[in-house]
This record gives sequence, structure tokens and C-alpha cells, in this order.
Amino acid sequence: MAKFKLDPATCLTAGCPAGKRKTDLWDTIIPGFVLEIRSSGGKTYYLRYFDANGRQRQHKIGGHADISFDQARKAARRLRSEVVLGGDPAAAKDEKKAIPTYAELSVQHLAHAATYMRSYSALEANMRLHIVPKWGRLRLDEITPQAISAWLADKIAEGSSPAFAEKLRVSLGRSFELARQWSIPGGDKNPTRGVPMPVFDNKRSRFLTADEAGRLLKAAGASLNPQLRPIVALLLLTGARVSELLQAEWRHVDVSRRAWLIPMSKTGKARHVPLSQAAIDIIDTLPRFDGCPWLLPNPETRRPFVSIKHGWQKARRDARLPDLRIHDLRHSAASFMINSGVDLFAVGKILGHADYKSTLRYAHASNGLLLSAVEAGASKLSSQWG
Repeated sequence: MAKFKLDPATCLTAGCPAGKRKTDLWDTIIPGFVLEIRSSGGKTYYLRYFDANGRQRQHKIGGHADISFDQARKAARRLRSEVVLGGDPAAAKDEKKAIPTYAELSVQHLAHAATYMRSYSALEANMRLHIVPKWGRLRLDEITPQAISAWLADKIAEGSSPAFAEKLRVSLGRSFELARQWSIPGGDKNPTRGVPMPVFDNKRSRFLTADEAGRLLKAAGASLNPQLRPIVALLLLTGARVSELLQAEWRHVDVSRRAWLIPMSKTGKARHVPLSQAAIDIIDTLPRFDGCPWLLPNPETRRPFVSIKHGWQKARRDARLPDLRIHDLRHSAASFMINSGVDLFAVGKILGHADYKSTLRYAHASNGLLLSAVEAGASKLSSQWG
């Protein structure tokens, strides 16, 4: 064991003796401070020490060509102090190396989500396009609440909606929850818990008037997509979600009983949607394609539409309804039923709500219905007043 008072000149000029693969120069000032010299000419600074179990450990400080001698010596002193106080720098470094990057965790998250999520494609796209590009290279313990808050604020400033920013926050947080459940190093703390939710109103509802509905149906009837008008009409008549209607099959429609079975709804349960005579009349006019089970398929592919975005956007523009979302047809269907005197419980059953509170947002009563209510109350009181 060669011992020297290591200094810049000694470290620069020392070489590996002929016939040896490597040799060590130990410092006489800082116990365990070593310069390892290899026959290849490479040199590396280490701190070597014994841990609490009596095993010799070493912590790499840096290459001779990468850091100065003064930097190496300063690091050696700091590490030696840590050892004297009972620490184990090498073990801490090993633990750090064991912490995966977020990119590695995201692969496990997506593999798990694919086994049960119905909206897996949306999660995969958000991971691939937004979350992994930002956080993928960082180890889990390097992701902080402050950085996440700044990232979400930037997303909103760039034009993303607060609701979308919240989806990203929830997905990122779910990754950390899984890391905790799976005892993955670095996943013991979830940094999204210290991030406030973006402020947004996710319950914006747009309700069509009868006149607006008529304009929309007329515009949809002029679309190059021959299926757009019946799609819009059935959404207004049933209150179904567009995904439910686009996936509907002939075998699930019972015209004699005037019922449509949706085998799997958003709540994870099957439900029956009653069909009005107006809905039956539309279904009776729909074309049937040989060997095609779908109620409203793309006529060209004979498969369910992947999207009706372009036809929908043109129809709402032609109908002078630029702010209308296709999901607003579900809102409007509920509103039309409620304004016709149907009680909220029945409307909730038709829409497939598991919670009564979900139906309350559709209770957009017209002024006429409200006037009828106060008139009924006033009539009852007047009869008592004589």
C-alpha cells in the first residue's frame, strides 16, 4: 500500500508500475482518500472505508481528468465526515442508483393500466405526448411539487385547458401511487399531493332550444356524412353518449319492446334505454349492410366511426352554434325531458346515472316550466285565501 501526501503534482505525474494492472496511492492526511491508477493511464479518486458490518466499501469521487485535485480533496473530507458520523456514502449511492427514472415507471404504469382501463388509449397518448417528455429522464425522487406546479401552469399558459392540466396531474400522481404500492425505490412520496388542483369549471353545460335543435338537424342532414343526421337525432332523443351510439349493434335494439340495450356503460354496468316512437322511426330508416352488426357504421369501412369530428364541426358552424359540443346533445336531451315534466329520477335512469346528484346538473328548467310551478303554488294558496 503506497501512502503519500496527495497533492496536484503527485497525482499528475504518478503512473502504474510496469507489469501491474493498477495501483493505489493512499493519502496520509485524509484516511481512505485514494487515487487509483490503471495501466491504461486512467486515474480515479475514491474514498474507501469500512461500514458498520466491517465490510470495506468505496465511493467514487470522480476521474482525475474530470475534476481538479482540490475538488476531489474537498469531496473526500465531506464523505469522511459522513462516515465518522455513522453514514454509508456508498450505500446511499447504491440506493440512489436503484431509483428508476419516471420513463421506467411509466412503462409499468401503462402495462398495469392496459389490464383494466377502458380509456387506456387516452392515458397512453397523454403519457407519450406530455408526461414522459417532461419527466421521463428524471429519477422519481428528483420530481418535486414545485416543478410540477410550474409545468402545469406553463401548460395552461400555452393553451391547454385547466381540466386537461388536471388530467395530467392525476395521471402523474397515479404513477407514484403505484410505485408506493409496489415498493419501488423513490416512490414512497407522491409529489403531486403538494400540487393544488387547477381551478376550472368542468360542469359547463350548453342546452339547445327547440329552434337550435331544428337548425342543427337541418345542417347535419346536408352533411357529406349520410349517418350524421340520424346520429345527432338519436343522441337528442335518447340522451346517450356518442361513444355508446357509435358502438351500438342491431342485436341490442328491440324494436318491439322499444328498448336499446347498452351492454357496457361508463358506470361499468349494462343499461336499457327506452326508445320513443320518433327514435324508432329513425332506426327504421337506417340502411343495413350485409354482415355488418353495427347500427350506424361508416358506410365505407362498415366499421364504427373512429371520429365524426369534421362533419360535426361543419354542421354546428352551418347551424350557427360554434360553441356547441357533441356531449351537449346529452345535456339537451335531459333538459327537454325535464322541461316536459319528467322527474329527475326517471331522467337519471334513462341517462344511466349511478348517483342522483349527477342528474341535478341537467335540471335546466325553462322559464315556462318555472312559471307553471309558481302558478300552481299560487293557485293552491289562492284557493285557501278565499
